[in-house]
Amino acid sequence: MPRFVLIAAVALLAGCARFDTSPGPVATTPPSAGWTKPPAGYLVGNGGIDATAIIGPPPEPGSPRATAERRQFQETRKLVNTPAWTQAIADADLSGKNGLKSFSCAAGVTLSTEATPTLAHMLLRITDDAARIYQPAKRVYQRPRPPVGNQAPICVPRESWIGTDGSYPSGHGLIGWAWASVIAELVPEKASPVLARGKAFGDSRIICGVHFQSDVEAGRYLGSALVTRLHDDPAFMADLAKARAEVAASKASGPPTGCGV
Repeated sequence: MPRFVLIAAVALLAGCARFDTSPGPVATTPPSAGWTKPPAGYLVGNGGIDATAIIGPPPEPGSPRATAERRQFQETRKLVNTPAWTQAIADADLSGKNGLKSFSCAAGVTLSTEATPTLAHMLLRITDDAARIYQPAKRVYQRPRPPVGNQAPICVPRESWIGTDGSYPSGHGLIGWAWASVIAELVPEKASPVLARGKAFGDSRIICGVHFQSDVEAGRYLGSALVTRLHDDPAFMADLAKARAEVAASKASGPPTGCGV
């Protein structure tokens, strides 16, 4: 099984979070950012992943890294109404629809609720598992998001969660990398573009203006940890086998449409 997808590539990036042992699905991100209540995840509680032990705290306010990230936030406001901004809006959606489309293009195979229903359901379950890892860490660190205290443009509506939901670590960074890791395992010949899309999924949060770079990097570390842990879960492995058959059948039906030139 090609586990290089899970660990080797992410070693170049970064991650975040703690854990919640309450039962049932948990909210992953505010509705304005594409949140829909996902099905229950695979793991019990946090699955033994102590996120804060993995990533440690965010950069100290006023440190060189924090100062550079604040400057990056200001510079990326220039991307409003560019193609990167439009992509950031699409990547804010965690319902799976936009994500499946963008990953389809990267993988060269149609991934959808119709063509690959098991995979689509897996990604939503992973979204719930992710929340059990990153949400407690957000509560521990309480890092203010980049748009707090200013009126700079962001790619999602300015709602109350902007000021209450911590910036570190990035749930989208975690989820995008976890989704990419699973999909790359199913389409190993396209691992590089799929992982690149997973990285870009997290980077969209920087472009959007709702996360700092270290938030996203921390999420990627946790995404790698989550998918590695899921490989010890029998239900996940059973679904992975079903998803592999679905992807093979979808690949045989031809490449995805609407992916540009």
